[in-house]
Amino acid sequence: MQVNNTTRLSALIVLGSALVSISSFAEANAVRYYSANLDNSLWYMANNTQLNCELEHVIPRFGKVQFHSEASKQLNLTMTFDMNQLPDNYSVARIESVPPQWQPGQNSYSIGSMDLYKQFNGELKKQAAWTLLSELDKGRYPTFLYQDWYNPKDQVAVAISAVNFRSAYDAFKGCINALLPFSFEDIAYTVLNHKADSDELTAPSRRKLKQISDYLKVDADLKLVLIDSYTDALGAREPNQTLTEQRANAIKSFFVERGIKADRIQTVAHGEDRPIDHNDNEIGRQKNRRVIVQLNKSSDVEL
Repeated sequence: MQVNNTTRLSALIVLGSALVSISSFAEANAVRYYSANLDNSLWYMANNTQLNCELEHVIPRFGKVQFHSEASKQLNLTMTFDMNQLPDNYSVARIESVPPQWQPGQNSYSIGSMDLYKQFNGELKKQAAWTLLSELDKGRYPTFLYQDWYNPKDQVAVAISAVNFRSAYDAFKGCINALLPFSFEDIAYTVLNHKADSDELTAPSRRKLKQISDYLKVDADLKLVLIDSYTDALGAREPNQTLTEQRANAIKSFFVERGIKADRIQTVAHGEDRPIDHNDNEIGRQKNRRVIVQLNKSSDVEL
């Protein structure tokens, strides 16, 4: 794509605005300024699934920033300040929002700070991360200002470019809206309950099983599924044992139908052994009529 001189001049003015805004920060010392320019400013979705959303932007010669949100019961967002050269000691970076040249009369203003720890990338959580995104959406340049660790005579200014941001940001917001409202940890240990003398699950348990089904549509990479089936002590012992086997096999079939290999599924039918409540009332018996499903993604697990 050919860029005309006017557009190039606009980009240079934006850069100049940022440099002017940090002049007081630099004082008499040198400033090393890092930012993508008009020609190389790129925003892209590094991950776009119902489990993870990642929006990335490369800062030439410095590193990159990554905004990340994952499937969870709670809305979450993390910004990672991924540096090619990690801090050598603790410091605090001041964050300024620098205006673009097409907003005449606008001033820079503080939007927070970020702790920088020795040999760790910087990180901002939820509200602070959303603040950066909202400033970028306004066309402003969030700029991180800090003392260099390796050269005490230098200051460092790192600006996040707003060029080419909005379309990628729209895709990122769409991805977040499509995230599953639960994580793997929420379904890794699930207790299902059955109706009396039946292999039919209760309504709440059917909803739990649907959650597992929804997750497996996105990620079926399970290394091991453990299914432990129990029942109450109502009725004869042998039929109760048979019933728990039927319940365990029904849950196993559920996983096989969704792509989990049968040899990665282990079922144990305990019958009426190991009750967790009394069997002399329906409330207790309902608790005892249970199937415990444990999911494992670790590659170290062996049957």
